[in-house]
Amino acid sequence: MMETILVLGGSFAGISAAHYALKHTLPQLPKKEGTAYNVTMVNPSKDLFWRIAGPRAIVSKKLMPSSKLFYPIEPAFAYAKDKFTFVQGTATHVDAAGQTVSVQTASGEQKSIPYVALIIATGVTTPSPLFTQTTDRASLEAQYGAFQKRLGATTSVVIGGAGPVGVETAGEISEMLNGKPGFLGSEPKSPKAKITLVCAEKKMLPILRESISKQAEKLLKGLGCTVVYNTKVVSATNPAEGSKTAVQLSNGETLEADIYIDATGVRPNTGFLPKEWLDNRKRIQCNPKTLRVDVAGARIYVVGDAGSYTRGGVMDMYDAIPVAMTNIKTDLIAHINGAAPGPDRHYTANLKEQQICPIGTSKGVGAFGGNQIPSLMVWGIKGRDYMVGMLAQGQMNGDKFAKETKWKPQAVQAVGQAGLSRG
Repeated sequence: MMETILVLGGSFAGISAAHYALKHTLPQLPKKEGTAYNVTMVNPSKDLFWRIAGPRAIVSKKLMPSSKLFYPIEPAFAYAKDKFTFVQGTATHVDAAGQTVSVQTASGEQKSIPYVALIIATGVTTPSPLFTQTTDRASLEAQYGAFQKRLGATTSVVIGGAGPVGVETAGEISEMLNGKPGFLGSEPKSPKAKITLVCAEKKMLPILRESISKQAEKLLKGLGCTVVYNTKVVSATNPAEGSKTAVQLSNGETLEADIYIDATGVRPNTGFLPKEWLDNRKRIQCNPKTLRVDVAGARIYVVGDAGSYTRGGVMDMYDAIPVAMTNIKTDLIAHINGAAPGPDRHYTANLKEQQICPIGTSKGVGAFGGNQIPSLMVWGIKGRDYMVGMLAQGQMNGDKFAKETKWKPQAVQAVGQAGLSRG
């Protein structure tokens, strides 16, 4: 009999969870005659899309070639080929009572995959298709090609949303069209295009302090980008092919643009799940300490941006993966042995001011561990290549979790009926 740890999602969280399970969970499970264990991953694409680099990828294949954007998933698990299965497809339904997930494969086949433990790592989708890989590599590459062709001829761009994606995109597009800033960051004398960034709040980059946001505005201004504050995009309509898009703002203004980019946050990929599993933001309700989806039933967990526990981001995922995977191991050992689970490992959110935002190819703003960092350091960490060289291969091969992270149980919890129900 094959027992499967099923991972839904093949982006940062899903790939990390699968590596952790193969390296540290499966080897420690009790041997049971006639039973083997497997990790199965379901993902719509065969490749990981390095979405961190999206703002630069949309403007130039030369600055961000496809070889740095897409990483085949299956070869990264070659070391565990007898214990790892990849399914290219999309989850359409979860039957928690029967412990199965319905999947529509890329070829249109309907499959039902049983699981002994389920890890939901389906992440989020951006409103603009430029920053999310919803199907396969070829589709996204085609979108980039079409967008870059339009960008080369544009004279006006409006970007809605002033989080990191919106700000980074504004910087990349402004520099591409208007050139690098002049002496001491002065504005371009003859800008090719009018770039407008629409911010719904009183400042950009919500996680960062206002003074850093002001520095970001100054850098954008040097690239010929104007920021509009306390204003939302109400609608964006393009009535005819080749005509300008009318961007209606909440302040009553209408901006005409050759290109409008919607960077107003993200939407969780949770539409296939029961509504009672979701919170009012459509994120998966989970125990914020253990990352179990308690409302769903036994041995179901969430990691990554689809979960209610996180404010998002790769760095936060690195804190969450060891917690979820330790608790999965504990629960599976209890399930196999018919015993009560051991103590839980707890997740603690890192809420320090921490975000790094390149603005163009040579400058940026940010903070790390609660401390503001200089523009040159932003470039060195992220702005140089959007962290491709630093993290991509380590992320794909699971090097970040090559060793099982240690922890000390705070206290051995009393075992009662609630504890036994996890088995």
